[in-house]
Amino acid sequence: MMIASVQCDFEIGNIAANLETLRHRLQLASENGAKLIVFPECALSGYCFDSREEAFQASIKVDNSDPVISQIIADCNRLNVHVIFGLLERDGDRIFNSSTCVGPSGIVSNYRKLHLPFLGVDRFVDPGDLALEVFEVAGIKVGMHICYDGGFPELARSLTLMGADLVVLPTCWPPAADIFANHVLIARALENQIYTLASGRVGTERGWSFIGHSSIVAPGGFLKASAGNAIDSIIYADVDVEKSRQKRVIRVPGLHEINRVADRRPEFYGELVKPNQAWPRFAPGGPVVDES
Repeated sequence: MMIASVQCDFEIGNIAANLETLRHRLQLASENGAKLIVFPECALSGYCFDSREEAFQASIKVDNSDPVISQIIADCNRLNVHVIFGLLERDGDRIFNSSTCVGPSGIVSNYRKLHLPFLGVDRFVDPGDLALEVFEVAGIKVGMHICYDGGFPELARSLTLMGADLVVLPTCWPPAADIFANHVLIARALENQIYTLASGRVGTERGWSFIGHSSIVAPGGFLKASAGNAIDSIIYADVDVEKSRQKRVIRVPGLHEINRVADRRPEFYGELVKPNQAWPRFAPGGPVVDES
């Protein structure tokens, strides 16, 4: 199956305009043969909000009956595609930075960002509270996480152990994230023997620039497509699930064979699941300056 990553700009708080941007590029990607199309983080809402109240006004319910969601469902039904997109999700008086998968029959899966940086709207949203989920799209098993989540390898590994063939990462990467963007998706594909996809936003919003750097990486860490920092770019790649499900890598038969899933030693990884008490979120004594 062909997958696509859409890299484009959006307008803060303008859900109607952002929906039209999404629908237009959904059509283009479908015409080029993509069956799963991924958009950036907060694609429907924008990202650089200044308060929780302002962000709440740009949030919607993740529900098949919501007018925005129902329009996307109708497009997916007409085009016979699935789409993953970022949005601000409203649930009662709570809001989440979420990523939702929608198909011809409605909502397939929803993910709420677990790890929140002190940046943009993530300063005001609620921490994600949904369990990780792997769902199927046209025979491909897919898992979702969002932007800063990608810096926590536990998520991609957990989704791999749950059977994911493809892990997607909608993002709004700022300039300081270029090293991350260029290397981490490759590392995750290598260490988990899966496909990874990043969909990065471009453009400028309230003085913040976004670097794009969308990419699609094949199992083993092989870069299949990259958008760099181009504006309004859509990149494509084919997914072969046989490659993502064969975890045994044979470099020299009988002499050099590895399996980064089967060769794990989880009995020695106990520190990974201990409560996060020893490391305060912000170190005492003031901030550490990033010298990059």
